[in-house]
Amino acid sequence: MTTQPPETLETPPAAPDGAADEDAQADAPWIDELTPRQIVAELDKYIVGQDEAKKAVAIVLRNRWRRQRVEEELRDEILPNNLILIGPTGVGKTEIARRLARLAGAPFVKVEASKFTEVGYVGRDVESMIRDLVDISVNLVRAEREDEMHDVAEERVEERLLDLLLPPVAETPAPQDDTGSSGGGEGAHVFIAGPGGVEASSDGEGVQSRRLRTREKLRQLLRDGKLEEREVEVEVQQTPSLDGMMVPMGGGEGMDYNFTEMLQDMLPKRTKRRTVSVSEARRILLQDELEKLVDMDEVVNEALYRAEEMGIVFLDEIDKIAGERSGAGPDVSREGVQRDLLPVVEGSTVTTKYGLVRTDHMLFIAAGAFHVAKPSDLIPELQGRFPIRVELKPLVEADFVRILQEPKNALLTQYSALVETEGAGVDFSEDGVKEIARIASELNERMENIGARRLQTVMTTLLEEILFELPESGKGVVKVDGAFVRERLKKLADDEDLRRYIL
Repeated sequence: MTTQPPETLETPPAAPDGAADEDAQADAPWIDELTPRQIVAELDKYIVGQDEAKKAVAIVLRNRWRRQRVEEELRDEILPNNLILIGPTGVGKTEIARRLARLAGAPFVKVEASKFTEVGYVGRDVESMIRDLVDISVNLVRAEREDEMHDVAEERVEERLLDLLLPPVAETPAPQDDTGSSGGGEGAHVFIAGPGGVEASSDGEGVQSRRLRTREKLRQLLRDGKLEEREVEVEVQQTPSLDGMMVPMGGGEGMDYNFTEMLQDMLPKRTKRRTVSVSEARRILLQDELEKLVDMDEVVNEALYRAEEMGIVFLDEIDKIAGERSGAGPDVSREGVQRDLLPVVEGSTVTTKYGLVRTDHMLFIAAGAFHVAKPSDLIPELQGRFPIRVELKPLVEADFVRILQEPKNALLTQYSALVETEGAGVDFSEDGVKEIARIASELNERMENIGARRLQTVMTTLLEEILFELPESGKGVVKVDGAFVRERLKKLADDEDLRRYIL
């Protein structure tokens, strides 16, 4: 399926208004402006160390931008440099790929290779990851379009809410004489309730001006949030239920065409009138207006282009489908999956509910610990589709100290923010941070090495009592120093049985 590249990919977005928006724009520069060195600098904000891996993915990402500038005849011949990230769990393999995708604004899907089965067996086939990527791409583009049209939709919703709060007045038909002709000659009378009772008036202009004034008063009350609990009646669409309907055998995990969605789209929609609050009505009407304003054909067209040209598939645990080839025939759970992966990674056409999608220029990033198997245990054809291999280094105590403090989303920052929601505070001293890092590093050496994830278990156990008692303990500042850490964790760290199950 041939799709045209959207113009938005060629030109950077317009500069936002306001100082706060300018700061946000500075934090997230447009991908066209980023050199490989700047890409690495952006990754450094969230990932500690692993400079070789960052350098490799930065070059890969910049090459995708360079390819878009090559003349069209040669552009199709330039294939992406798929890579394998090799390293133990918890060293940043997934985070590097995820941050790279966010930086590029590209559709990104993470899948575990061990979940797939060979074609012909019950379970997910490898093409399902491409369908997932296309679904994510459609949702990504649709969210962008909805953000662009949000202000227009809110204006329309406000008008519809005012119509619900102040329904149009039905005109009273003019009285007719015996001959059947309407009397009065001046038009219909309108009955107005005033201080002296109900009286007839033919002054339609005065009624309209009163109505407009009332509408403007309601508009101001609506904007001030004073009518949020007022009840109104709205018409909502009901999705037809598929309970009790027969579905093809072998459904469930293998139904990758979103069979139930297709059936629901085919069945006639029913509408139902519901009495809801204004706040709930605003949510329902906003979604309805956004569906009218967003052109789904345009969304799908751009989403397919982004998936084909910018999509990133992260294949985790690829070492689980690698193994020594036996002479007794192909292994269904390993070699069979590798053979199915081969055409998808090499470049093929996959059928999705939005149309045909080519995988020739999608970027595939594989990752695995390779403790037991080696990259050379993959079938040679699949090895050739991943020409770049980067080994990530295991994390040491000094890395843990940096991970706790330096990234934008550092664990200490997260826990401090959680404690501040209760009106209290937590102060991590330098020796306290070093002690946390030392214990985490020591646990990784004595037990299973789970990398930076060990910090999460240590921090959760360390602050368990504080977080439990925080609502009743007052609004003071808790000092977390080396002595505090040793006191809370020494017993667990020294007790082998407790350590195994808790830390």
